[in-house]
Amino acid sequence: MTADATNNMPTVGTPAPDFTLPASDGSMVTLSALRGHHVVLYFYPKDDTPGCTTEACSFRDSWHTLEQRGVPVLGISRDSVQSHRKFAEKYGLPFTLLSDEGGEVTEKYGVWGEKSMYGKTYMGIFRVTFAIGPDGVIEHVWEKVHPEGHAAEVLAFLDGQPTA
Repeated sequence: MTADATNNMPTVGTPAPDFTLPASDGSMVTLSALRGHHVVLYFYPKDDTPGCTTEACSFRDSWHTLEQRGVPVLGISRDSVQSHRKFAEKYGLPFTLLSDEGGEVTEKYGVWGEKSMYGKTYMGIFRVTFAIGPDGVIEHVWEKVHPEGHAAEVLAFLDGQPTA
């Protein structure tokens, strides 16, 4: 992650930047409409790639617990709504995937920047998760997320939070 990527990343105790994006089910989702609930907002690089699939399936496998607690999970990448729909159907993802094709929200959250793999640099989305409180304020930020077991980390954090 480059230094520039985290300069504008919202921090714990600050309001989560609001947005409205198209969802995999064809609806439009506005973050502020979810006030009154804890929200898990996770950014991931690309649909149907190994790490992103592992992370998404981790949230899928924890969905029953998250749903019982009334915690919406929103996954955001720059993939299209159609790509999200195929990804969700292929892996039985019960939560909402949001399309940020123009990159406005990934920029707003400071998760877009220069990455490198195998000696090549490119622009992409950093794997970052935000826990947002019922008041719309960021309660926790996980940077450089390891996809395996990430949902368990998020649930452990939420276990320590008061419910709305």
